[in-house]
Amino acid sequence: MEGWIRSQSDQTRKRRRLRIIIPAYPAFNIYSRVARLTTALGPVSVATSVHDMEGWDVEVIDENNYRRAGPKDDAGMPDHATLQKLRPADVVGFYGGLTSTIPRLYELARFYRKRGIMRIAGGQHFIEENITEALQSGVDVVVIGEGEETIKELLLACEGRRPQSEIAGIAYLDKDQLIQTRERAPLSDFDRLPIPDFSLVRYAKIKIYPVGRVRGCGMDCEFCTVKGKARYASGERLMEQISSLFETRGAKRFFIVDDLFGQDRLETLRLCQLLQDYQKMVKKRFKITVQIRLDKAKDAELLRTMREAGINQVAIGFESPIGEELKAMDKRLKPEDMVSLSRLFHKAGFLVHGMFIFGYPLTEGANFRMPAKERIGRLREFIKRARVDTVQVLLPVPLPGTELTHRLKQQNRIYSKDYLGWEYYDGNFPLFVPDEPMTPEEMQASIRLIMGRFYRFKHMFQIGFNILSFPLLFFYLHNLRRGWRKWYRIWTNSVTRFGGWLILRRWFSEFKKDSFSSKLAEAKKMLAHS
Repeated sequence: MEGWIRSQSDQTRKRRRLRIIIPAYPAFNIYSRVARLTTALGPVSVATSVHDMEGWDVEVIDENNYRRAGPKDDAGMPDHATLQKLRPADVVGFYGGLTSTIPRLYELARFYRKRGIMRIAGGQHFIEENITEALQSGVDVVVIGEGEETIKELLLACEGRRPQSEIAGIAYLDKDQLIQTRERAPLSDFDRLPIPDFSLVRYAKIKIYPVGRVRGCGMDCEFCTVKGKARYASGERLMEQISSLFETRGAKRFFIVDDLFGQDRLETLRLCQLLQDYQKMVKKRFKITVQIRLDKAKDAELLRTMREAGINQVAIGFESPIGEELKAMDKRLKPEDMVSLSRLFHKAGFLVHGMFIFGYPLTEGANFRMPAKERIGRLREFIKRARVDTVQVLLPVPLPGTELTHRLKQQNRIYSKDYLGWEYYDGNFPLFVPDEPMTPEEMQASIRLIMGRFYRFKHMFQIGFNILSFPLLFFYLHNLRRGWRKWYRIWTNSVTRFGGWLILRRWFSEFKKDSFSSKLAEAKKMLAHS
């Protein structure tokens, strides 16, 4: 990289371009449809921090939301050769926040390396031994931690205006030796950062805008990559993100990406009041989804204020209705309380999206055995009793850097990435030896069965029935709001569940074309002989 810097600094000063790329999911990923409606907040925030740098232009290419006349290659993927002809990039940044996209990230890194372009990568995937792997796979510099400040310093280094070795929070190779600089302190003064500028995302059609106020979590769930003490921006900052998106882009659908919506109670109540007042002023009603802890259902004032603020859907990590699994996850929940708490969200008028992990591995010494069939029954019964509107059921994933991964490695239970590569790390594939008496094949078949019975073709007929039943709102003239909520819940659930059936049908079809089953068989043999 140092040679690249010297050669660039010798040139006559000109405007340079940073291209940040969000790599595509694997072709058979079940999240592809949702990804076509939104984008990732982190890369947009990093790009925005560069936007006002003297002498630099910046753009974001989201390969999962790439539709507006974007040049494509013969495989239907974004054509980066043409992009380089249209608008040559001097530096390319890669978003490594999703482990399943890492093979595509490395493919692109090698593509740009052949063209002499500097490559920077960052995101939650790059931790521990994955840092060295990235630097040996076409990446020049790995950013460790948050990137808004680091990227600006790296670009100054690219211009030869500061030494790379003095930049905190990066890793690179120097004559094949790993150099990792001092740790960069997490950001805390968010108000000095610019508001994320989504106009920098080229070729995309964004319908659901990600916004955020909180970084970090502090709950320390064993399987989760989000660590560190929660850090909060002001309610006014989040309000500015939402209002600017509405006023400049006509946005009305938002996803607040915070893992801990509602934890900072007083500030959350104030934020909700700001949202309510703004929507009254502009005479529009937003649709807002948040991620929230189940125990917040006990706070009636919070729920009421959230509904008045336009928050219509809550995404809740139930994880499991099995107490032994919750204990292994370090989740502070009891199954007997989860149903009643979920119903409180339902009663308050929220659509409840339930997120579950099937077949979580217990710690050593746990005296618990449950076959897949019984687990399926327990989960389906819980979903019904808790009145969950939509569900997401995934398998446990040994994501880089988590306590779960360290535990499974010590037990020699993770299948080799020589057979089951990063592209399978999305929650839809078994990646380790499960607890007895389950097999990995049963684990995967189980989540397909649960999702397949929840999202069904029959909901197409329910959509038609709901249209015909709309005049029945006449009987709710005394309370139109209650009647509308009741009809709308049935309507939107029918549409979503039928849409889910279409997505699963396509995914099942794509899965049959993949060689995962044979790769799993080889991985099992290798692990058995290790």
